[in-house]
Amino acid sequence: MALIRGLGLVVVLLCALPAWSAGIELRDFDDPVTEQRYRDLTASMRCPLCENQAIDDSDAPISADMRERVYQLLDEGKSDTEIIQHMVQRFGDYILYNPRLEQRTYLLWGLPVGLLVVVGVVVAWIVRSRRHASAKALSPDEQARLDALIERKESS
Repeated sequence: MALIRGLGLVVVLLCALPAWSAGIELRDFDDPVTEQRYRDLTASMRCPLCENQAIDDSDAPISADMRERVYQLLDEGKSDTEIIQHMVQRFGDYILYNPRLEQRTYLLWGLPVGLLVVVGVVVAWIVRSRRHASAKALSPDEQARLDALIERKESS
């Protein structure tokens, strides 16, 4: 009975071994600066499959390929800009969490600023119109009616 349990435990551990080792990715770097560059680059790129997950956190095979390519390019001595340019050429602008300011992305970058300006203008217009409405003098009929209401209130 103990032999069967022990054998079952070994089988379970052997089946789980690929799942445990899949998440471990060891990289050898010559210096900590290159390692930090690798971490920054992989954190700044989006996984094309996972949609809103950085390639350094993703378990998707394409993310593993992208991490490997970033590592190779760093090992070749490429700059961060060259690496990002290479990855954008290969996978498209979608992989960038912070898209570049280009003619195609003016709306993306300008829309929040434009909305802020529009909201500011609307708020200023509302405040200005309320100030003018409250500062307006009463007509003689309105003043007479107000005086009558005040007299009635005081007499009661």
